[in-house]
Amino acid sequence: MKSKFSKALVAGLCICVTMGLASCGQSAKTEKKYEKIVATSVATTEILDKLEVDNVVGIPESKIYKISDRYKNAKKIGKPMSPDVEVISSLKPDLVLGPKSLEASLKEKYDSAGLKSEFLDLSSVEGLYDSVTKVGKLLGKEKQAEKLVKEYKDKIAKINERAKGKKKPRVLLLMGVPGSYLAATESSYVGNLVKLAGGENVYGDGNGTDFLKANTEDMLQKKPDVILRASHGLPKQVMEMFKKEFATNDIWKHFDAVKNGRVYDLNNDEFGMSASFKYEDALKTLEKFLFPK
Repeated sequence: MKSKFSKALVAGLCICVTMGLASCGQSAKTEKKYEKIVATSVATTEILDKLEVDNVVGIPESKIYKISDRYKNAKKIGKPMSPDVEVISSLKPDLVLGPKSLEASLKEKYDSAGLKSEFLDLSSVEGLYDSVTKVGKLLGKEKQAEKLVKEYKDKIAKINERAKGKKKPRVLLLMGVPGSYLAATESSYVGNLVKLAGGENVYGDGNGTDFLKANTEDMLQKKPDVILRASHGLPKQVMEMFKKEFATNDIWKHFDAVKNGRVYDLNNDEFGMSASFKYEDALKTLEKFLFPK
């Protein structure tokens, strides 16, 4: 009787162990839930590329910025500002990644389509690396993320060391669109770059507002040492607009920055609207403008 009981107990334990192992296998399989990923902006594809993530099935269309060849076989899902939700759904992704700046306009659409989405803060270089850490944890790429964050901290430390003891130049940052322009604050991405490079934005952080509509008389009163001109789309057209504006509007000749030849145009490749890994090149460019030798 005891022998039969022992055999039954052993058999029962074997079944439990077998079921447990099967359950573990299912658990492991469940944890690997992001097998098909869609990136809706160039910056999010850059993060995934840096983290060595291969399973990206959808990427945005981009005529200005080049997307890594790692994703050459991924399907185009529309423009970053207006991705095609129907096309995204057809790819049956486990995760859709996009910039937080578009969360308000896109999250409800994704939810309605049954798509899981995560939005990344790409409004600053700091936000970019917070996003690297976030995505690293989501996709099991913690080691790659930690390496990238360490490299970033080392780079910023070197920039701070070079700017140490130098007087911060006052900077007027203009963001142009065809036919108009605004003053960009420290809350914008390009403004964040200026701050990291050692400049002082004449409009500060704008109380959290990225761009302000300010008249030229007010700009003159701010007494900027440097004027930087950037563009939001159609860079050639915008820079031509700036040249015409500065040549025909008499008030600009009263700015010290204009008198001293310290008006600089920022190229659209390094100075986009959201944070990217080209920030290092952008900071080197800004250092030359802000602290000329």
